[in-house]
Amino acid sequence: MTSSGSARKTAFRVLRWLAAALVAVLLLPYFLTPLYRVVDPVSTLMLGRWVMGRRVERITVPLDRVAPVLARSVIASEDGRFCLHHGIDLSELRAAWEDADDFSELRGGSTITQQTAKNLFLWGGRSFIRKGLELPLALWIDLVLPKRRIMEIYLNIAEWGPNGEFGIEAGSRYAFGKSASQVSAGEAALLAAMLPNPRRRSAKAPRPVMRRVAGVVQGRAARFASMDACLGPRKGV
Repeated sequence: MTSSGSARKTAFRVLRWLAAALVAVLLLPYFLTPLYRVVDPVSTLMLGRWVMGRRVERITVPLDRVAPVLARSVIASEDGRFCLHHGIDLSELRAAWEDADDFSELRGGSTITQQTAKNLFLWGGRSFIRKGLELPLALWIDLVLPKRRIMEIYLNIAEWGPNGEFGIEAGSRYAFGKSASQVSAGEAALLAAMLPNPRRRSAKAPRPVMRRVAGVVQGRAARFASMDACLGPRKGV
């Protein structure tokens, strides 16, 4: 065999291994998701901060130890049809596309399930590649995990503060010095209003604009109390 033929075989072998590795990476989230029914996961952002030696504060709490108004406020702020869709809200996604002149201006349209998929397995920013990976993952997460567990995971992996506060318990303690089980409706609305950008928005020292947004969220959560019906009753209630 000539040296050129041997080089081609080696190149093809490397390409096959790379292709197999890529497929394995793409499929890994689909194998991990069912485990998250009982295992508390971490987010890619948390992993990145740990690798960089940056601060991560996280206290995982079950949904039973989160004030019901807090979960309802997050739904009111982030995904009002959380209990109705199957991971993707097509009507909201279509509206977001119609309102954007191009992909860089795309706002909204992401459900809580999509945000959970992004936080668990993907990265921040806007790109067609990430969105293309996110959509089927959201459908899969909604298929294999109950809505209550999706909300529980989301609340425990979302970023809730400017200095590495992850999870609603760390966020509540940072903002108000109290547990997530003790927050009031107004405090819950402030935390929910902060979620889109916890490094620039502060529930601890909210600006007037954020207070107005929180007021809208609080009103919505109060008017549509059944929007969190899919979360079920708290244990012991």
